[in-house]
Amino acid sequence: MTKRILVVEDHQDNRQILRDLLTSSGFDIVEANDGQAGVHAAKKHRPDLILMDIQLPILDGYEATRQIKSDPNLRSIPVIVVTSYALSGDDQKAREAGCDAYVTKPYSPRALLAKIRAFLPN
Repeated sequence: MTKRILVVEDHQDNRQILRDLLTSSGFDIVEANDGQAGVHAAKKHRPDLILMDIQLPILDGYEATRQIKSDPNLRSIPVIVVTSYALSGDDQKAREAGCDAYVTKPYSPRALLAKIRAFLPN
């Protein structure tokens, strides 16, 4: 069964890069371009994993993750932060919001896929 990944990213170019990487690796993709749309997409599509940017319009990635993780039906979905917002302590702030892993941009596509696959075993 194909695994579904929700990509929450406001920059079209970054969504395109992730879309190309993930679809070529056999994943089904759902996209959202702001935090609020990401929360709604998580509820509607119940993805197997979420890739979450931090700097997002409407709701930032921290708050979107908090809302997703506070929903008993969504709580178990792994959330991996993929962000260029990488100041000291941001990884800890992401974990406190409920994120399961933290990846900074620019990232190695191979390393990102390995991290995704660690959360989505066959």
